[in-house]
Amino acid sequence: MDPDFNKIVELHVNDIRKIVFSYVKNHHTMEDITQEVFISAYHNISQFRGDSSIKNWLLKIAVNKSKDYLKSWHHRKVQMTHWFGKEEQANKDTEETVLAQVRDRELANDIMQLPVKYREVIILYYYQDLDTNEISSLLGLNVNTVKTRLIRSRDLLKRRFDF
Repeated sequence: MDPDFNKIVELHVNDIRKIVFSYVKNHHTMEDITQEVFISAYHNISQFRGDSSIKNWLLKIAVNKSKDYLKSWHHRKVQMTHWFGKEEQANKDTEETVLAQVRDRELANDIMQLPVKYREVIILYYYQDLDTNEISSLLGLNVNTVKTRLIRSRDLLKRRFDF
């Protein structure tokens, strides 16, 4: 494999995993789709026009492959059991750390329960640090649609945390 492409993979693999997992909610499936994303990118790197960053191009491939998987027959037959952000507790030294981890997991679980159209904008905006214009381009949506979905998803999350 091209050493330059290896650098691209190393730089972006975690971002791709996160976005794929936000769709499929399964670690094994996430790894499979992530691999497909990079294989596809490798075979189609000559088609990359440079209209956006390589990261955005990879994210677009990841979103499309994830959506394709969700539409597939296989997905409909598989029960989703793993959740975004599920990590081992690395540090139980203080009560604050434990409470912060619990809060983060509850938030991650609530995000994962949002409908896909709201979940994807939250993940891209807050976890991938994309702005509304980049999200608009990536998802093929109007900027105002992205902004509206961000507002609605925040409202849904606020309601879940308030009650």
